[in-house]
Amino acid sequence: MEEAVPASPGLPTEAPAHRVAPRTVQVWDLPLRLWHWALAVCVLVAWFTPNVLDGLHRVAGYSVIGLLVFRLIWGFAGSRYSRFRMIGVRLRAAPGYIWNLRRGISGRYIGLNPAGTAMLVALLVSLAVSAISGAMQVTVTFFGVWWVEDTHAYSSDAVIILVVLHVVGAVVMGILQRQNLVRAMITGRKHIRGH
Repeated sequence: MEEAVPASPGLPTEAPAHRVAPRTVQVWDLPLRLWHWALAVCVLVAWFTPNVLDGLHRVAGYSVIGLLVFRLIWGFAGSRYSRFRMIGVRLRAAPGYIWNLRRGISGRYIGLNPAGTAMLVALLVSLAVSAISGAMQVTVTFFGVWWVEDTHAYSSDAVIILVVLHVVGAVVMGILQRQNLVRAMITGRKHIRGH
């Protein structure tokens, strides 16, 4: 069963009040939600502590590596909406999906929409590059090597830019779909409306 409910242009996106059956469905499991918020905390700690609290910065960086390993495992072993099974399909759909957002056509997805999937992949890759290059910097072999330092700096900047885009995207999609996506990532439940 496809998880998207496309919104047709020019047609109302909601059924009459007597036909709408708002309900909630469990989307994100507890391990995924804990991972999401732990990652957010670690990224913020890592962003604000370099050259100030280097020990804390390293702990946050190593924690990010551990969290990325967990997410990779959970992408195959987790619950339905935690798995990576639709990643290829959603990534191919992302450009068209983002293009249609200009006209307010967003469709409804129970899990991540194509733009959210693209953001997930971009964040995971940039976090991996940032955390691994950061860990390399404190080794004897790579200490002071310019390209390792530059890779860490640029990928860390990319992470923060992507985090800002992620937050803005979640707010915009929440407004477009009249859904509190931040609360959904806390409770794990999303509202599903009848069509």
